[in-house]
Amino acid sequence: MAQVRVPFLLGHAEIASLYRVERQTSQKWRTEGALAAPDLVASGNPYWLLATVMRLDGVGDRHVAQDRLTAYKTSVPRGYEVQDKRDLPVILGIQEVARVLARDAQAISRWRNRRQIAEADLTLSGSPLWLLENILDDAQQRQRNILPSEVELLRTGHRAPQKPRGRRQRAPLSQPSRKVPPAARIFTGADQAAAAEFLAAVMAEGHSVVIEPRP
Repeated sequence: MAQVRVPFLLGHAEIASLYRVERQTSQKWRTEGALAAPDLVASGNPYWLLATVMRLDGVGDRHVAQDRLTAYKTSVPRGYEVQDKRDLPVILGIQEVARVLARDAQAISRWRNRRQIAEADLTLSGSPLWLLENILDDAQQRQRNILPSEVELLRTGHRAPQKPRGRRQRAPLSQPSRKVPPAARIFTGADQAAAAEFLAAVMAEGHSVVIEPRP
C-alpha cells in the first residue's frame, strides 16, 4: 500500500503535552471556550488541527514547548499542516471503519490487535485513526465487503450519529406505590364470613396477614 501524507492533528493528550499541562487542563480550555470547537470528531473523540492549537500560544500564560512541538512533528513522519478543516482528507475512527466495512467496532478492534487491518495512520490520545482511502485499499486487498452508501456519506461530510462514550445513566427504577395496611381487626367465631372477606381483601392488596388467636 502506497504511503500517503497525514495531516497534523492533536487530541487532548497531545495538546496537554505541547503546552506542558495536564490533560484535564486541555479539556477545561475547551469547556471554557479558549480552545476552539474541534476540527474533526471521529468515533466520538475530538481532534484539532495543529494550526488551531497553535493559536493558543502566547495567549495568557499558555506557551508551546518547542522541543515537544518538534518531537510531535517527528512522530508523524508523513505529516503536513492544514490551515482549514475543510481541506482535511476523510479520516475515520474505529466506529466509522466499522460502518464502512459493515461490521461492529469490536470486530475492527480485534482485527487491529491481530494486525488484520491496515495500520492506523495516526494514534492520538490513545485512539487509532485511518485515512478513508487506506481503509478502502486494505479492504479491497483482503476482499472484504464495503458499504458504498457509508463511503459516500463520509465523502460528503456526513457522519452517522454516535453513541456517547462512558457509562449510560440508568433511569431510576420506578417503585410501586405502597398502600397503607389496614388497621388490625378482631373477629369472633360468629364473624367467619366477615373475617374471610377481610382476609381476602388484605391479601389482594399484597399485604401479609398474621392471625393471633385469643381466648
